Amino acid sequence: MGMKATLFGIGFLLVCLASAAAGDVRLNLWPMPKSVSHGIQTLRLSNDFVLRTEGSKYADASGILKEGFSRLLDIIEVGHAIENSTNLNHLPLLKGLHVVISSPSDELQYGVDESYKLSVPTNGNPIYAHLETQTVYGALHGLQTFSQLCHFNFKSRVIEVFPAPCTIDDQPRFSYRGLLIDTSRHYQPLPMIKKVIDAMAYTKLNVLHWHIVDSQSFPLEIPSYPKLWNGAYSTSERYTMDDAAEIVRYAQRRGVNVLAEIDVPGHALSWGKGYPSLWPSPDCQEPLDVSNEFTFRVIDGILSDFKKTFNFRFVHLGGDEVDTGCWVITPHVKKWLIKHRMNESDAYKYFVLRAQHIALSHGFEIVNWEETFNNFGKQLNPKTVVHNWLGGGVAQKVVLAGLRCIVSNQDKWYLDHLDATWQGFYMNEPLTNITNPNEQKLVIGGEVCMWGERVDASDLEQTIWPRAAAAAERLWTPYDKLAKNPKQVIGRLSHFRCLLTQRGVAAAPLAGLGRAVPEEPGSCYKQ
Repeated sequence: MGMKATLFGIGFLLVCLASAAAGDVRLNLWPMPKSVSHGIQTLRLSNDFVLRTEGSKYADASGILKEGFSRLLDIIEVGHAIENSTNLNHLPLLKGLHVVISSPSDELQYGVDESYKLSVPTNGNPIYAHLETQTVYGALHGLQTFSQLCHFNFKSRVIEVFPAPCTIDDQPRFSYRGLLIDTSRHYQPLPMIKKVIDAMAYTKLNVLHWHIVDSQSFPLEIPSYPKLWNGAYSTSERYTMDDAAEIVRYAQRRGVNVLAEIDVPGHALSWGKGYPSLWPSPDCQEPLDVSNEFTFRVIDGILSDFKKTFNFRFVHLGGDEVDTGCWVITPHVKKWLIKHRMNESDAYKYFVLRAQHIALSHGFEIVNWEETFNNFGKQLNPKTVVHNWLGGGVAQKVVLAGLRCIVSNQDKWYLDHLDATWQGFYMNEPLTNITNPNEQKLVIGGEVCMWGERVDASDLEQTIWPRAAAAAERLWTPYDKLAKNPKQVIGRLSHFRCLLTQRGVAAAPLAGLGRAVPEEPGSCYKQ
């Protein structure tokens, strides 16, 4: 065990030496921006580092930028006592950050412009860093990048900015960069969900896919059908709709959308705890009863309530792993199938398409798991986004059919697979074998999935991080800037993992499998 950790440490050291030879020994940015040019000078951050917004069209009436700047100061200080040192007057003083935002809107939605241009000069009286963006959400990304240029000097006890001068031009490769959390298999407290969102902002992930309910539990309040959350594990393991609104608000102020999911018609046994008529029968409780009009009224009520809280363009309707056996062996459902001249597959399609129609009527576009496409192809609504999870090759077929796709192939991007290494997360390419530019545009992004069967609040973070961060660079950084061998990024990712831990995120070591623990005493940077 000790030998394995030692070998990893030697490998890490060799990578650092190679980086030093290339001149980038301290350029530890994650994810790597589109374009970076820099010198080798050091600035010191003013103790009264200020935000300026002259010339910006964004009024910040909601305080998103001000709050983001305040969080910036918190994370670069990381709890240290900053001194007003007089023996560093030889270092130029960086007085503040001048942010200019072109758009007055703070609407967060899929496809919002997230680009930014950050420059840190070494000349001026006083010296200000400059951040130019189209939207406030691009500015938030720029603040995150700036935070990684800041380092606490333990000798002088001041914050230094290195390297300078520095110019960064950046924008995401994909508009959809997601992380799924599952609050049905294990309840996740609100503070933990917020911690996940904070870390998503650090890594520039921008969609929290909230798999809220499943067969095991229904923890969310639905005002239109208040007995649904009878399916919660307990009365204290629930979310009110106000709680959900708070998660949406908290995420939005960090540039993160929230994608809500109900997984129908399968994965819905818990619905019947409050409304047993949703089950085909008490002895055969899943999938939802396709023959009962009440089933679709409940779906309509849920999505009506969702529309008041979840303002993302998309809603996820699931549709995976549907065992239609209950429909065939339950007399009244079988009678309905015969009356409507449907077999099991026809009924499955009827359910999926009708649920899609309901979602569309509420103004949502739809995401469905890939089984719906594998079974029904182009019969799905043209506004469908197919969520690939079973394996490779599906994305090619989806875009060839003219539909959009999200990639989450389970062999590489499922976080509950502890044998899935960070190297695999980094190297998983969403556009594999998709060469037509028009078809490439239909792959809107990717998502790593933290299924909840074996995680709760005690181990959620270390199961997600740093592997999700490895995928985050794949989704953000231009393809030609990505490393062709994961060994090339060990140093940067190890540095970022330690940065996460310094910010209070329980990120596991890189060495070992997912959710690994340190194998022996040593530096954070060599684990």
